[in-house]
Amino acid sequence: MKKSKIVLLLLVVLALGLFFAFDLGRYFSLDHVKSVQSDFARLYADRPAFVIGGFFAVYVAVAALSLPGAAVLTLLGGAVFGLWVGLLVVSFASSVGATLAMLVSRYLLRDSVKSRFAKALADIDRGVEREGAFYLFTLRLVPLFPFFVINLLMGLTTMKARTFYWVSQIGMLAGTFVYVNAGTQLAQIRSLQGILSPGLLGSFVLLGLFPLVAKKIIDIVKARRVYARWVDKKPASFDRNMVVIGAGAAGLVTSYIAAAVKAKVTLVEAHKMGGDCLNYGCVPSKALIKTATLVRQMRHSADYGVASAQWTLDFAQVMDRVAGIVKAIEPHDSVERYQSLGVDVQIGRAKIIDPWHVQITADDGQVQVLSTKTIVVATGAQPFVPPLPGLDEVGYLTSDTLWALREQPRRLLVLGGGPIGCELAQSFARLGSAVTQVEMAPRLMLREDEEVSAFVQQALSADGVTVLTGHKALRCEKPGDERVLVVEAGGQEQRIGFDVLLCAVGRSARLKGFGLEELGIPVQRTVQVDEYLQTLYPNILAAGDVAGPYQFTHTAAHQAWYAAVNGLFGVLKKFKADYRVVPWCTFVDPEVARVGLNEQEAREQGIAYEVTRYGIDELDRAIADSAAHGWVKVLTEPGKDRILGVTLVGLHAGDLIAEYVLAMKHGLGLNKILGTIHTYPTLAEANKYAAGEWKRAHQPVRLLEWVRRYHDWKRS
Repeated sequence: MKKSKIVLLLLVVLALGLFFAFDLGRYFSLDHVKSVQSDFARLYADRPAFVIGGFFAVYVAVAALSLPGAAVLTLLGGAVFGLWVGLLVVSFASSVGATLAMLVSRYLLRDSVKSRFAKALADIDRGVEREGAFYLFTLRLVPLFPFFVINLLMGLTTMKARTFYWVSQIGMLAGTFVYVNAGTQLAQIRSLQGILSPGLLGSFVLLGLFPLVAKKIIDIVKARRVYARWVDKKPASFDRNMVVIGAGAAGLVTSYIAAAVKAKVTLVEAHKMGGDCLNYGCVPSKALIKTATLVRQMRHSADYGVASAQWTLDFAQVMDRVAGIVKAIEPHDSVERYQSLGVDVQIGRAKIIDPWHVQITADDGQVQVLSTKTIVVATGAQPFVPPLPGLDEVGYLTSDTLWALREQPRRLLVLGGGPIGCELAQSFARLGSAVTQVEMAPRLMLREDEEVSAFVQQALSADGVTVLTGHKALRCEKPGDERVLVVEAGGQEQRIGFDVLLCAVGRSARLKGFGLEELGIPVQRTVQVDEYLQTLYPNILAAGDVAGPYQFTHTAAHQAWYAAVNGLFGVLKKFKADYRVVPWCTFVDPEVARVGLNEQEAREQGIAYEVTRYGIDELDRAIADSAAHGWVKVLTEPGKDRILGVTLVGLHAGDLIAEYVLAMKHGLGLNKILGTIHTYPTLAEANKYAAGEWKRAHQPVRLLEWVRRYHDWKRS
């Protein structure tokens, strides 16, 4: 703690200590104030400026130090100065004192609170930035809430001091008036409780509710303003309760939930049911990874006691298997299945023509327009193709078009070092292609800790991938039949020859052609939505990759619940989308899975943490499977077993992370994991052993010393 903070803290403690040590509170009792009222009145008549100044200073000090007595001083102000002068003096003194208390709280406490609860405090700060003044005003109107508590708590937020001051000045005015007015009749007051009668308290509560009601009215007025230019388009009745655009994970789950609660819902898909995950992403890539892993095991069969394994790779057959797996899963997301669940499925191109109408153009050119109470945009994302000179001339594949390959690339160049690029680079290298991976950033998988990036790069290199980090792609060239990528690294240009180029530099939300522009719905990299997934128009929501902030199938499905419930029942109750515990996995070998914070993010956010690490190379099952590599790294609050985040590197990491997701979701710490029986021998034991490492590092040393002495005594 800084020296200045220590000094201020000591001064505050000293002031509080003196106040209670010398029983100064007796001077702020109602009886004492009544006894000196006449003396103060005479002094005020003789020296008004001196009395007002002294009273103001004392009031500010009492409020700033959160001492008991502000209510009695307010009564004294009314008794001595009269209603209007007393109201003026007390109003400014109380607001200044409250602001000082808030600033002292911020200076002394915010940093330490932030170090322990950074994420929660960040969420609160965002809320305060949006509507903090409004809610502070509401609290100030109701004297049931202790004002000094409000002062101290607001000090922990980032609310500006001037905002806090003027909101307090206005918000406390009603309560101050009541007390100052009561002070003008000080002789008749028997107790402080008598000032606030049940009727008056009820009035204050109603007064406090007024801003909330007013806010609701303002929201309605704002909504009317948003819909103003479309008011003549709103139908008297609707064909549907909900229309969902896009049949990927978000759209499928949203429409299913809507149908399950008996809403009339239409799901519109322009291309393939199941979206990117089924057709181009999760499913085909994992099928390819499985084959690539098998090939790797056969190449290294000696690791398993098999001197040699005879095999022949048929690349076309490999890709046919991938296509067959997609075909096998298709019925899960088919038109027939969702129609059987009560969803009206339409194959065609959807366009929002106003907030209540969606136009659907079928492949045969037929057009229909549906009116609907609610619209959910779930149009997903697509591979981002960088504006690289010469790229179109040499030709390229993306994660969407890759699966049509039936001839194995001899030389494959993968552009991009994120999860997709790493997964596909490793798979093709294991299948026998000469793979070069180019990444502009200084390391692969930039969102992960540096040790994870290094480990993944080492794994890819071991499988034959030539990894070039810190290399910026400049242009593509095609001299004759040759294809070349020109890159720059360290100020020098290099030329990399290839037969097939795979663009895997990320994905961008599908935003064009659905009517968003015409309606004026704000978009940046994604559709701009609020915490309820609502767009500019409250009845138009977005979910999945098109809404962000994550591009995972499981988060799209997670958002779908909020989109469905808020869209159908938002008039009654809305729910904020919860992203507190979001896991993900990169399916390289070994897998990299994560939930919550890693060290890199904790440092960036200024969050204090402890690291517990367990090496999977010590795990019996991993050794038996010849997969003894990787680790479990758990971040916890200092001195506590509360989990802040987990990074898991190893075989089946994507499955093993589930235990930590459950623990974090439901507030279970490492002690609970340690106390749970895990089957032996399994990879899941790694989670228990990681918890054991934490427990070992937090042994009650002093208690164990006394236990040792007890055992020594028992032997004597």
